[in-house]
Amino acid sequence: MQYPKDVRLVEVGPRDGLQNEPMNTSVEFRVELVNRLSICGFETIEVGSFVSPEWVSQMAATDEVLARVTRRSHVSLVALVPNLVGLNAAIAASVDEVAIFTATTETFCHKNTNCSIKESLQRFQPVLKKAQERSISVRGYISCVVGCPYEGAVNTRQVVPIVEALLDLGCYEISLGDTIGVGTTHTIRELIDAVSQLASLDKFAIHFHDTYGQALPNILVALDRGISVIDSSVGGLGGCPYAKGANGNVATEDVIYMLDGMGVNTGIALDDVVDVSKFVFSYLNKHPASRVTSARL
Repeated sequence: MQYPKDVRLVEVGPRDGLQNEPMNTSVEFRVELVNRLSICGFETIEVGSFVSPEWVSQMAATDEVLARVTRRSHVSLVALVPNLVGLNAAIAASVDEVAIFTATTETFCHKNTNCSIKESLQRFQPVLKKAQERSISVRGYISCVVGCPYEGAVNTRQVVPIVEALLDLGCYEISLGDTIGVGTTHTIRELIDAVSQLASLDKFAIHFHDTYGQALPNILVALDRGISVIDSSVGGLGGCPYAKGANGNVATEDVIYMLDGMGVNTGIALDDVVDVSKFVFSYLNKHPASRVTSARL
């Protein structure tokens, strides 16, 4: 197998991780988390989102977090935005990059964004236009690329047109999300082979949840196919507020441990991330999902 020599990890714990916690964490804690992650070597950190706090109260005050974190030249701070209103708030908070999100199934899209897939893509047109005018990079998320908690298995034919639409809008990178963690090596291989017909694989990232313990083998398949960007969450924080039973994102520490053993460079020190994980889960008063941090503890 031919794996990439270098892999970029996108740390999503402060957003995709904390948004699924039952408790609303303090601004001070979120600032400290981002600051600790920033010195670990990450190039990209998702800080929060500018969605209505009525929908995701855990992400309220993302503007305050961005105002108080220590900015570092090597780290791009990302915020999720659902529409033009969210983008304007992100711009006002001096975000480095934004992310938009849609899904492969109508039911999940309605649950997650309160609109259809077509409507979600239409909402993004002015977002991309204004972001491009401001020279702000836009990342696209596609949820449920393998399976949906409401509609079951998802065929790659459902994913392809959405990828095409996000590419046409101007997303520099598209993160393929196995939101409920039902993917296997076979389905992930099939998915990546399909999207590779649309654009070079440097336009894609993977975002795998570990509900069935398949995230690491699925990452290996993606790496073998040529993907070199992986979303992960410190300690395995996360899940999905609109997908019951969906366990957390693949743990950043577990991915780094695997990649270190393969000789693949991430530029991130494993021990530093384990320390951050200990800090996070001590605050949350729970045990980390990360196998590596659990072993170290």
